[in-house]
Amino acid sequence: MKIMVQKYGGTSVAGLDRMKRVLERVRSGLNDGYKMVVVLSAMSGETNKLLALAKEFSTTPDPAEMDALVVNGENISVALFSLLANAQGIKARSLQGWQIPIRTDGSFMKARIDDIASDKLKALLEEYDVLVVAGFQGVTCEGRLTTLGRGGSDTTGVALAAALQADVCEIFTDVDGVFTTDPNICSKARKLSIISYDEMIELASSGAKVLQIRSVEFAKKFNVPVRVRSTFTDDPGTLVTQEDAYMMEDLMVSGIAYDKDQCRVTVSKVKDKPGVAASIFGSLAARRILVDMIVQNTSQEGFTDMTFTVSRSDLEQALAILHPVCDEIGAESVQYDTNVAKVSVVGVGMRNHSGVASTMFSVLCEENINIKLISTSEIKITCLIDEKYIELAIRALHTAFGLDKPSEKQACQP
Repeated sequence: MKIMVQKYGGTSVAGLDRMKRVLERVRSGLNDGYKMVVVLSAMSGETNKLLALAKEFSTTPDPAEMDALVVNGENISVALFSLLANAQGIKARSLQGWQIPIRTDGSFMKARIDDIASDKLKALLEEYDVLVVAGFQGVTCEGRLTTLGRGGSDTTGVALAAALQADVCEIFTDVDGVFTTDPNICSKARKLSIISYDEMIELASSGAKVLQIRSVEFAKKFNVPVRVRSTFTDDPGTLVTQEDAYMMEDLMVSGIAYDKDQCRVTVSKVKDKPGVAASIFGSLAARRILVDMIVQNTSQEGFTDMTFTVSRSDLEQALAILHPVCDEIGAESVQYDTNVAKVSVVGVGMRNHSGVASTMFSVLCEENINIKLISTSEIKITCLIDEKYIELAIRALHTAFGLDKPSEKQACQP
């Protein structure tokens, strides 16, 4: 049995006309001999409407009840699309996450997939030509509905492709693929024909919105090649796949990413002794608050300042956790700054090229942009800067690393 998995985002299913366009792509897959698994997001704007409605009833809504509410956006999409497909003579069935089931942990609003009942899906594919699966959702062992976080339909699509050992996994969205940077900011941004899993993970973790990071992690773990395409054009898009030799020899930098959803937090004047960092970051981790960049500076003899970044959406909860922790460890104060953003340069070529960091720092210096924090990985360098300079930094770095013009190797890839 040949299986193709396709995922469509909210703009792709925003109304009857767009669903008809999606159906034609699905029919094309059927004509090529595939059984189709179609993962749908909620129709554009529906999830935000549900979230706004919840806030009218509660200023601090219970996460489990929020999940029970917002899954309905995807439920509507898959039911309507299945109605359309069957009306057009295609044997289709809709499935919600709990019906498969897609088992997750109990981290409501940001659950992680533990298991997918692939045998049931394969049996259903013997009976139906198209399974229309609600993205973004799952169910705990106790039967509580969960969601996978914003963008979680990407993860649903890739996880299903892995579980079913699908021949093809395509992620359809409203852009033509993965670009060297945000084309809305830099007019010289180029679409990449191919990118490695590691590069895509780093770009996603640094703010690129094309794919949810956990979907790429799934793809890498289970070696699922993923093609990112636009629903509205015939462009082949970008292939996200295993790193190849050519990637190591190509440009030092493949892309520039940015993230404005950042806040710098400083816990001032804590005792410089073992266990202090564990108290601070352990308390945040226990509440699933992700901490990114971390710097420890000596403030005076015997004391230190802990500075790190968290998402702005997590700031209020982080402060509520930190204040009692700081009382326990004897810290002087907790300060924060929300007027910051991070800019990152990413590329597997960094492994074989020196000078990326010095070039990045020099470019920012030439633009009179002060660097507040720095973090690095094997294929990424990230700087925290004032948010007001983020667009200037992106354009300057894009030019400095030669991304304005396509490389010959990148251009000739499939």
